[in-house]
Amino acid sequence: MTSPTSRPQDAPRPRPGGRTARIRGRVHEATLAELAEHGFAGVTVEAVALRAGVHRATVYRRWGDVGGLLADFLDAAGDDEWEPPDTGSLRGDLTALNREVFDALTARPSVVAALIAASFHSQKAEHAQRRLWEDRYARCAVLVTRAVARGEIPPRTDPRRLLVAATAPVYHELVLLRTTPDPGLPDLAAGAAALAAGGGAFTVPDGPG
Repeated sequence: MTSPTSRPQDAPRPRPGGRTARIRGRVHEATLAELAEHGFAGVTVEAVALRAGVHRATVYRRWGDVGGLLADFLDAAGDDEWEPPDTGSLRGDLTALNREVFDALTARPSVVAALIAASFHSQKAEHAQRRLWEDRYARCAVLVTRAVARGEIPPRTDPRRLLVAATAPVYHELVLLRTTPDPGLPDLAAGAAALAAGGGAFTVPDGPG
């Protein structure tokens, strides 16, 4: 469950739509390249426009500022065909999901890490990133549905709590602690979460009545 897409190092592919879609795609690519190279504080509308080959007045008129550029990219990233993995087991699914996250965070430069950092500086980017995460959590709920149907975990297992528990160690180690990447981390974190889920750690109580 990567932050922008299942291919975090690339901008989302623009949909067919003529010149406007092509300009949007070029601006997205330029924005991410500038962000990855310079961080949020080093990105300017002028640099994005120059890199994209677009007049800066066009960028200002459509996106306003750097926060608007990032928010539009994130919103576009949510309009994709990404689907969560289906390996046949909960642990396998969570491991595959964690590997996507791991690969995105260890890529150099890491666009995902840069977008996370940018969300602390731009309210527009923060809100757009939150919308993207809500979309990803909703799509990944099927992992829990399948696991319940296979009898791996109890009914009423909360998808959000399970997914957070599975992916959090990867983000914690690589983003907060910035430890040396351990290739075994995705499987270790997934296994712990799957084991806890099997024991009912993420079930929610029945409603009243």
